[in-house]
Amino acid sequence: MQGVVKLYDPNTGVGVVVLDEDRSEVYIRAGSLAGSVFRLLRQGQRIVFEVEESDGLRFIHSVRMGSDGR
Repeated sequence: MQGVVKLYDPNTGVGVVVLDEDRSEVYIRAGSLAGSVFRLLRQGQRIVFEVEESDGLRFIHSVRMGSDGR
């Protein structure tokens, strides 16, 4: 999936991404960037990622650069 970073707090590692697909929001949680080339994100930055659901909320993981062809 692709989306744009709406909010990101580098101190906590928590934030929000708006999905290109349907403009819904998914969350960035501490550890979401683990294993990716990113150490922090900035507002308005476009990213590619996978989404997982936990406790009724959707979170990003496997953040990477590039395009997923959508």
